[in-house]
Amino acid sequence: MDQLSTVFAALADPTRRAILARLAEGDATVNQLAEPFPISLQAVSKHLKVLEQAGLITRGRDAQWRPCRLAPAPLRDVTEWVETYRRFWEARYDRLDDYLQELQQTPKEK
Repeated sequence: MDQLSTVFAALADPTRRAILARLAEGDATVNQLAEPFPISLQAVSKHLKVLEQAGLITRGRDAQWRPCRLAPAPLRDVTEWVETYRRFWEARYDRLDDYLQELQQTPKEK
């Protein structure tokens, strides 16, 4: 699977997106990340593994702590991919807007 597909697969889960949102605020331990979720610590660890394999987070070492940290580079790749389609749809909407203005300026026939 290519990197972009791996990142999209990781982002497909709402729990993983919530974990990323929390990490955007700063580093956190697994226990801190698990607090708001009604799932086991083991389940959170599995989510973290998926995020780590996608390159979206890194895990450090600080004495006995293993803080998780957001790694934003893969999100930049997603943004660039989405940007291509945003420009496509903006061009389509611009053409539709031009057409609608043309219709409004054309005298109505009765």
